[in-house]
This record gives sequence, structure tokens and C-alpha cells, in this order.
Amino acid sequence: MTPTPRKVLLFVLEGQRYALPSMDVRELVRAVSLTPLPRAPDVVEGLLNLRGQLLPVLDLRRRFRLPARPLSPADHFIIARAGPREVGLRVDRAEGLLPLEPGALDEAPTTLPGVGYVAGAVKLPEGLVLVHDLKTFLSEAEALALDTALTAVPEAT
Repeated sequence: MTPTPRKVLLFVLEGQRYALPSMDVRELVRAVSLTPLPRAPDVVEGLLNLRGQLLPVLDLRRRFRLPARPLSPADHFIIARAGPREVGLRVDRAEGLLPLEPGALDEAPTTLPGVGYVAGAVKLPEGLVLVHDLKTFLSEAEALALDTALTAVPEAT
């Protein structure tokens, strides 16, 4: 069972706010150009060389069915843990950490279709914010395809 987060990192995509449990987040970095990763699943936007560590960057726009747009220097990468691996997530803007009051997170109902990677929702005065569970973000087939694509990449120096 996943522990209830005490803080979440708020971020924005296409004007909509989303959140990740802070315990999954390692750091925030400014967006830089990515290296294409041949044979990676569609949800992988490319590879980021972060101080010698090669990280796949996941395309949240594609996953959330939002319109594609080119990478901008104003974008942020959230470096986070998605199950057993670290990944980058390109977002329009990271807003910062939000401490959660006890009971502020409503866990996602497991009976609704299409909420597989949603851990719950936080009710804010400005509206509802979905909290995403990166452990379930990649399907098993996508994780295997990503592993295969990454094995063909030489180690960063």
C-alpha cells in the first residue's frame, strides 16, 4: 500500500493544474533539448542527459491527450521516480510544493475506468487537482519497450 503523501508538487499543463506526491520527486530543472530515443514507446519524448545520467523524458501531453507543442526554454522538467526508474516529465510550469492537511487527499475510486495512474484528488479553493501515481504511469508493454530502447544507448560520460 502506498503511503498518503504529506506534500504534493503542483504543476501546470495547458492551463490545468496537476500534482505528484513529493516523495516521488527528486528535483526540478529547466528544459533543454532532448535526444531522440529510437524504438522507445510513444509516451517517451526523448532522452535527457542530466549531469551524466541518461533519463527518459515522458510526454505528459500525449498521455493526457493534450495538443502537442514544441519544447520551450520556459518549460520545466520534473525529475521523479516512476516505479523502479527515474524519469523526466516535461511540464509547462512547476508551481511548488503544497503541504496537505490530514484528509485533504481523496483517494481515486478504483471502480472508475481511466483513472489507472491517478492516486487521488486534492480539493483546493481554485478547484480540483488530480494527483498522479507514476508507478502506474507506464504500462508493462511500454516499460519493456523503454528498457529495450535504453539498452541500445551507450552510457553517458
